[in-house]
Amino acid sequence: MEGKSVMDQQKECKIYAETEKKAKNVGIYNDIGSSQEEHKKIIQMRDLLEKHDPTSKEYDDLTIRRFLRARDLDIDKATLMFLKYMKWRKTFTPNGSISVSEIQNEIAQNKMFMQGSDKSGRPIAVVFGGRHFCNKKGGLEEFKRFVVFGLDKLCSRMSTGHEKFVVIGDLQGWGYSCSDIRGYLAALSILQDYYPERLGKLFIVHVPYVFMTVWKMVYPFIDEKTKKKIVFVENKQLKTTLLKDIDENQLPEVYGGNLKLVPIQDN
Repeated sequence: MEGKSVMDQQKECKIYAETEKKAKNVGIYNDIGSSQEEHKKIIQMRDLLEKHDPTSKEYDDLTIRRFLRARDLDIDKATLMFLKYMKWRKTFTPNGSISVSEIQNEIAQNKMFMQGSDKSGRPIAVVFGGRHFCNKKGGLEEFKRFVVFGLDKLCSRMSTGHEKFVVIGDLQGWGYSCSDIRGYLAALSILQDYYPERLGKLFIVHVPYVFMTVWKMVYPFIDEKTKKKIVFVENKQLKTTLLKDIDENQLPEVYGGNLKLVPIQDN
């Protein structure tokens, strides 16, 4: 606090205390507790953002904090990342969201579902990789819109106090005809660049041996934080592994649970 008056210091501490109290009251500290250092940097980053783009006022502190955490609390790097995100969002979703009519070819593949929450209250999505084929009609752009549509749906399902979601990537029936390196890298880029600190865990199940050739090509593009959230599950340990994180009444029927899967567009 060097260079600040006593009144400024007291004001800043009061703001932090009030924010902390509110966060605890709504359960934010369940899984995303914030430190005083983060709070100070959020304030500094918000000032920088508003100087570059006044519309950044529309975003809450938790959103800013996700970008800060994605850049290890480096304010300059996080600010650049956030400004890039804002520019992308305005261009990619000029109407504020992706409509079902914009992704009809992707939806027809019936490959993404959402239902239930894990033991931490994070919404669960199931993606069937064996049903994904390169979309020749809509091309890569429609696939990217589909990815954003799905991620936005997941984020909208989050309860107060949670910022992350869980994905089960099911590769049952996956073959080289499903291989789509450009699509995989595009989806990875969207997740890492524009939805930082949103992925809680990714379970990859029913993994065929041939998939590992493609995985070796994609793996170098995954950042270190994301790599730590990926779990390859052995077929024999499938239900046992999932039940460590997901209660049976929240686990999809296809994995031995009680919930029916709901297509992402119907959720």
